[in-house]
Amino acid sequence: MPIHNSLRLYTNTDTFTLEPVYNDPSVVTENIVIQRSTGEVRLNAPAGRVLADEEVMTIYGIVGFIRLLAGEYMVVITDRTKVGRLGEHDIFKLKDYKILPLARNNLALSEAQIGEESSYISLLHSHLQSGQFHFSYDYEITHTLQRQSDLRGNASPFWERADERFFWNYRLHTKFIEHTRLYRDQDLSNFILPIMNGFVEIQQSEINKRPFTFALISRRSRHRAGTRYFSRGIDAQGNVSNFNETEQIVVVDSAPKAQGMAIPGSYTILAHVQTRGSIPIFWAQINNVKYTPKLQVFDNPQTETAFRRHFEAQKKLYGPQLVINLINKKGYEGPMGAAFSKQIAILSDPQIKYFHFDFHHECSKMRWHRVSLLLDHFHHDLVAQGYFKAEASRYGIQRVYQKQTSVVRTNCMDCLDRTNVVQSVISRWALHRQLQEVGILAVGEQFESSEQFESLFRNVWADNADVVSCAYSGTGALKTDFTRTGERTKAGALQDLQNSIVRYVKNNFMDGTRQDAYDLFLVYDVQDVASYPLTDTRPLHLKAIPLLIVVGFAMLTACAIIPESILSSHVIMFASFWIAVIVYAVKFVLAHGACYVNWPRLVPLGYDLPLNQYPKIQSEATLGTAEVELGWKNE
Repeated sequence: MPIHNSLRLYTNTDTFTLEPVYNDPSVVTENIVIQRSTGEVRLNAPAGRVLADEEVMTIYGIVGFIRLLAGEYMVVITDRTKVGRLGEHDIFKLKDYKILPLARNNLALSEAQIGEESSYISLLHSHLQSGQFHFSYDYEITHTLQRQSDLRGNASPFWERADERFFWNYRLHTKFIEHTRLYRDQDLSNFILPIMNGFVEIQQSEINKRPFTFALISRRSRHRAGTRYFSRGIDAQGNVSNFNETEQIVVVDSAPKAQGMAIPGSYTILAHVQTRGSIPIFWAQINNVKYTPKLQVFDNPQTETAFRRHFEAQKKLYGPQLVINLINKKGYEGPMGAAFSKQIAILSDPQIKYFHFDFHHECSKMRWHRVSLLLDHFHHDLVAQGYFKAEASRYGIQRVYQKQTSVVRTNCMDCLDRTNVVQSVISRWALHRQLQEVGILAVGEQFESSEQFESLFRNVWADNADVVSCAYSGTGALKTDFTRTGERTKAGALQDLQNSIVRYVKNNFMDGTRQDAYDLFLVYDVQDVASYPLTDTRPLHLKAIPLLIVVGFAMLTACAIIPESILSSHVIMFASFWIAVIVYAVKFVLAHGACYVNWPRLVPLGYDLPLNQYPKIQSEATLGTAEVELGWKNE
């Protein structure tokens, strides 16, 4: 039975009651009753309603439950947007939500805890508002079509069959999942809605008067998730940061067959999958407010084991790996390339084919057409790789004609800009072969001749780049002018400059909070302890230094607009004083840059940070000790 697609939530002082909404009154309904005082959940229990004080709202799914200082909160979907339709299945995007406390008040919390609780709620809101959360009630959105075909005949509920890597709200649904596993007569599966974080675009198009559906889905892994500079490399379990699985799908009505017409309502589906992920070794870029953060490759004894675990898991999921490394072979990125190549050589796995393509060198001076060299290098492997092709109907996948046998794994430093350019080129190559096979294109014909679809293809891939980039770096992707137009432009370069500046500001001064939002949603358990990790305990004078820069520029602006000669001696002295203040403050900030980075506070980063930094201050017993180490006192 599909997941309930619409629920009525009845709220009173004692309970939350959830009932599915059916158009057919003959359908037997079920309900869930949640006791607000204890959090106890029961299926088909008496609601015990008090109609006089009961509130009713329609919701479209349950995101899950999270425990904070004041107790549990239930997150529900209050509005949704239909993204499109894949075959017989509707795909939705979360549009609005509510965070509902089970406890009726915060009387048990101290004043400090109430402030901390408010900060946690704010983090939840920021995460839910900034994410790209998608779901379906009858389509397994966490799985590629090929994995869905492998699951045919599996009668397990959606949440149990879901790919846990992309089941973004898995942790929040632990309450319902554990209840279902514990009580045989209390199956809450129809209320457990897996939500995927990533990108979904579904468009109708046609070429040569043959209509078809074109879709692109990028699924973001919940393991080692986070922001650009606070989530890098690999962990001991083999999970890498910013791992995304991207599936390009074509759905076309089945053409008449030689022996008669196709099965009524049947359609052909074709899909091609690629992956991206951080360089799978232990490394970090350590923020210090400089434009290019310090790069550190860690000499970790677990590197070989973690590296092997990563690729063993990838081969099990996708088959042999065609690994494309796009970082620079020399300069700042050089040590990363050398470390990656070293681990590939140590692993010496014939099922892993590695190619280091120095993107910036090969495509310098706007020679972006040279990306095609990658296609030449892996041509035989890409042909052998193939793609997924099957026939489906309203009853699901009926017949599988072929499967994709390997996958291209692409990375640059961030797995954003260069990576997306290369992935779009590879998907273009695969799509030509797919459209030719189903007869939409003639053999040798290219879809570039269809201006409408060419524009659609470019813009969907550019939009995908922006969404994946925003989730990780805080801005849209760079180099999307090439993806959208097929050429590098000066306007695109200026847009990249703007995005780079915004990235710098966000990555240094805002991303710690964004990382905390990821961690709170995905991994962090709030504990009722005496110290509150979200509190900024830096000394007051340290916090005040940036204000001197702001005040200084304000004073200089005042000098320029006061109704007196700007060259008068006292104006010059006044301006000189504030210029000196600004210079001093800027030098101080640069010298103690790590103190001004917005570091995450909930989950340790896993590496030692520089000495002169804010996290170090928090750990000191006295301010005086920190001052000596930071060089603030006279020597």
